[in-house]
Amino acid sequence: MSLNKSLLFAALGLLATFGLSQAERVHYDNYRLYKATSENEEQLAVLKELEGSSDSIIFLDGVHLVGANVQMVVAPHKVPDVLEILGKAEIKYELQSKDFQKSLDEIDEKVAPKGRASSEYNWGQYYELEDTYAWMQSLARQNPNIVTLIEGGKTYQGRSILGLKISKSGSEKPGIFIEAGIHAREWIAPAAATFIVNQLLTSSVDSIKQLADNYNWYVFPHANPDGYVYTHTKDRLWRKTRTPYGSCFGADPNRNWGFHWNEVGASSSACSDTYAGPKAFSEIETLSLSNYIASIKDKIQLYVSLHAYSQYLLYPYGHTKSLPDNVKDFQQVFNAAISAVSQRYNTKYTGGNIYDAIYPAAGASVDWAYGTQDVRMAFCYELRPSSNSNVPGFKLPASQIIPASEELLDSITVMVGEVQKLGYFK
Repeated sequence: MSLNKSLLFAALGLLATFGLSQAERVHYDNYRLYKATSENEEQLAVLKELEGSSDSIIFLDGVHLVGANVQMVVAPHKVPDVLEILGKAEIKYELQSKDFQKSLDEIDEKVAPKGRASSEYNWGQYYELEDTYAWMQSLARQNPNIVTLIEGGKTYQGRSILGLKISKSGSEKPGIFIEAGIHAREWIAPAAATFIVNQLLTSSVDSIKQLADNYNWYVFPHANPDGYVYTHTKDRLWRKTRTPYGSCFGADPNRNWGFHWNEVGASSSACSDTYAGPKAFSEIETLSLSNYIASIKDKIQLYVSLHAYSQYLLYPYGHTKSLPDNVKDFQQVFNAAISAVSQRYNTKYTGGNIYDAIYPAAGASVDWAYGTQDVRMAFCYELRPSSNSNVPGFKLPASQIIPASEELLDSITVMVGEVQKLGYFK
């Protein structure tokens, strides 16, 4: 990219950031939170039609499986229409909150004040993008022989997708790639990724020191920076990128990867939260990050994607019920990893292959890494809370950042050990 283009993109990013900071924040006063359940394909089709039909109806869960509960947030003026549609289709539903904003406000996410991150960064609070980036840059300055700042890609608004490579000896060692925050509203995922970075650099626990000493780590806490900024400045529930598509914005960056793109579990409606985009890799975020991953694919043997919520551990595939050819190895690693995650706080995870365990979902990063880059071990964690939460689980209290991250690292530690036993690390 030429210098002039770089400056232009940077300027666009600054303008976008300034514009958003001046915009009025979205509030959900008197919005209703409903839980609905389809009992047959006809009812599922009605829910799918509702999803993406209006920005006044926000689905918090994917509408993919008969029998699965879906939460939807409905604007006051849309309530009569939605209830009439559900009633005509005989879809069972229940009201979970009469004032969704009040339910959101009851959860203390505790966002850190801007500008204090590099010296005071901790995991008792959430951070905005600029502060996490400042902290990451400070780590690279303070640990020049261990930590390398990486630009893994760009965003529509010109921001960098920053990551860190952690390599304690500088030699070529097996590689582990962690991608987090691809869905903007899932704040616990970037927080957990930065927690892992800090532990790799500072922990005196032998098992974690071995992880830091014996592997090269590539960690990208924010795979969707524009979306994450938007959750802080405008709309806490935002999930997608910020690319404009007509009167709607953004594609789902975890339905946009070029592996069985848009075959199932995604939407072709630009207003939908699961919009797959007009084509595979239409989003500069997924395109540029995938190009970076492809450039180091021979160095990566384990790919981990962090999401929220529902307490699942998932492995390929999302586009089909067919299982990977090394599914027995996946199951061995899965069993050890979900056992480990429960040891510290008795947190129960479940899961399996994406299609059967949670829902059909084509075009995800984990499937792409496994299916096109020959990364033979690829997993997705859906972090706390469980799916029984009565409020959106991506709005996790800040008090749970550390325990959620500790149990995740316990699980990843055991996962790495099992992958090592199975001979995948080169």
